[in-house]
Amino acid sequence: MNQYETVFILTPVLSEEQMKEAVKKYEDFLTSNGAEMVHRENWGMRKMAYPIQKKSSGFYQVLEYKSEGNLISRLEVDFKRDERILRFLTVKLDKHAIAYSEKRRKKIKEAKKEEKEAKSSSN
Repeated sequence: MNQYETVFILTPVLSEEQMKEAVKKYEDFLTSNGAEMVHRENWGMRKMAYPIQKKSSGFYQVLEYKSEGNLISRLEVDFKRDERILRFLTVKLDKHAIAYSEKRRKKIKEAKKEEKEAKSSSN
């Protein structure tokens, strides 16, 4: 099994609930087809470098998972059929990218932990 990372942009006209439902749909699609979810990240609403379908911002989502290569084409066909998806990109992670990703997640986790401790000590 290879490790992949998919970044996709959802249209900004969705409500928070609709956005979460769309992300869950693709997570469920992956897991029901034998993929193992490694990490999921919501980058939130961001301004894009250029307009896509007359929209200048979108909800960015990242899914990192392990799966067989033939699943990727099926996932991307679903992305193309879904009008909520503005853009998507899937990359196969090599050993260096996997190590970097793990290091980045660990750093984020530690920063959140320190932030939580700082809040509790100030109260």
